[in-house]
This record gives sequence, structure tokens and C-alpha cells, in this order.
Amino acid sequence: MSGISLAVAPRSDPDHGSEREPTAMLGGVMGSLRVIELQLVAFILVFSASGLVPLTDLAFPVATTLYLLAVSRLAFPPLHLHSPPTHHQEIFRGSRLFQAYVVVGTTVGLFLPLAHVLGGFARGDDAAVRAATPHLFLLSCQILTENVVASLGAAFSPPVRALVPLLYTVRRVFVILDWAYAVWAAGDGGALAPPAAAAWLWFGRGLAAANLVYFSANLFGFLIPRFLPRAFEKYFRMRDELCAKTAEDKQTRSGGHQLSSPPPVAVEQQQHDGDGDGAVVAGAAAKSVESKKAD
Repeated sequence: MSGISLAVAPRSDPDHGSEREPTAMLGGVMGSLRVIELQLVAFILVFSASGLVPLTDLAFPVATTLYLLAVSRLAFPPLHLHSPPTHHQEIFRGSRLFQAYVVVGTTVGLFLPLAHVLGGFARGDDAAVRAATPHLFLLSCQILTENVVASLGAAFSPPVRALVPLLYTVRRVFVILDWAYAVWAAGDGGALAPPAAAAWLWFGRGLAAANLVYFSANLFGFLIPRFLPRAFEKYFRMRDELCAKTAEDKQTRSGGHQLSSPPPVAVEQQQHDGDGDGAVVAGAAAKSVESKKAD
């Protein structure tokens, strides 16, 4: 959910099918979410048509996509190196503990809010549904964007891939703040409220607070200080490798041209040898003339 899927290398290498790397890219977990990709598209359409998502949040994915395309073409174009696909895809390699952290984020950020929205529809709690829906809409758009970028592979450079979770997470933190304010500012429904109603209210409050804590920590503790610098470092290292390879190819081609023409020393030696042969022939002719005169 926080973008980790884009940083991960493929689950298995085609040449080494039995090897699986313990990799993850924070926030996305796209490998496990591809199964419900069509459902996410359906959610996006439903949320867009329901009127529960503000216009600014509806326009955010469009503006973000246009910005990413512009950055990919103008600022950080893709670098094409002759290397395995994993060399282009992998940005951050996480441990098993990190994978568990990503699973927790997927549960807190996607599955529980989805259950909360569906439960709000069933209970007729329009306020809870309206508060949580923008977060789910933006998260669904983020997952689909990460899927597209990951499927295109080397068509997008590491900085562009890192910007996808970063931009969406920044926006969703503000959306979650509005969600938390909406549910915590609501009244308790009376001191004599049924236990089920009180449990539902505190479930919504706890879920909003958990999302705010998780994604704020993810943004300020991982994406900005670790993930984004790693993406830039990888990009500039790839650019240096490409420049070095280009210079080496030019040097190789220039060396080949030099070998195709004889060196100056060899030309001079050939001229010297030719002059020597001419002198020998002239000497032999002179001796022949002298012998004829003697006769």
C-alpha cells in the first residue's frame, strides 16, 4: 500500500525458477493484490460514480499520471542497459520482518477500511462511508498505477517508480487526517448507546488512527529517508555505467580504425626497404656496363 511493490524484483528468475528472493516494496504488495485487481477497478468506478469522493481526489490520479509521464520524459528518462530485468526492477530489498510490516500495512490500509465501508453501507452509516471512501479510492488508484509501472519494467526509471508511492502517500495522509477528524469529532451517540453501536464507532476511530500512524511512519520513516534516495542512487549509478560503456565502445571503434591502416613506422620501413632494393639494382646495372666496356 505504501508503494513497495514497485521496488521489488520479480518473485523468481526465469533461469533460476527455484530461487525466490525475499523482496518487497513498501506499500504495494502487488504480487498478492493482482488477484483482486479487477475488483479494485470496479471499486474505482463505483466510488467515482457514487459522489462520495471529492472532486479534488478524483482529479488527483489524472494529474499525478500526467506529471509522472512528464518527469519520465523530461527529467529522468529510462536508461537502457544490457542487463537482466531484475537489475532494472529492484530498488529496495527487504527482510522477512519488512515483509511482515508490508502485510500489516495491506491489512490496515486496504482490507479493514474496505470492510468498514461495506459495513457502513449495511448499517446505513453514511458519515463513516463518506469519511473512509476517499482513502480507499486513492489507494485503489495507487495500486493500479503501481501495477502498470511494474508491468512496463524498464520503461520507467527508478526515480519515477519511487515517485508513485511517494506522491500518493503524501496525498492520502491528508485524506486520512480528514477521516480521523470526522470520526473522532462525531459524538458517542449517547451514554446509553447499544454495545454494538459503541463497538462500531470505536472500530472506525481506531482504524482511522491506525492508518494515520502507519502511513505517516511509512512516509517519514521509509519513503523519504530511505526509498527515494536509494532510487536516485540506483539511477545515477546506471547512468554512470551507461556513460562508461559508451566511452568504452567509442574507444574500441577508434582503436579498430587505427589497426586497419598501417602504422607510420611500418610505412617508413617499407620505403626504406624499397630504397635499398633500388640501390642494389642500380649497382648491379653499373657493374654490367663496366664489364662490357672492359671487353
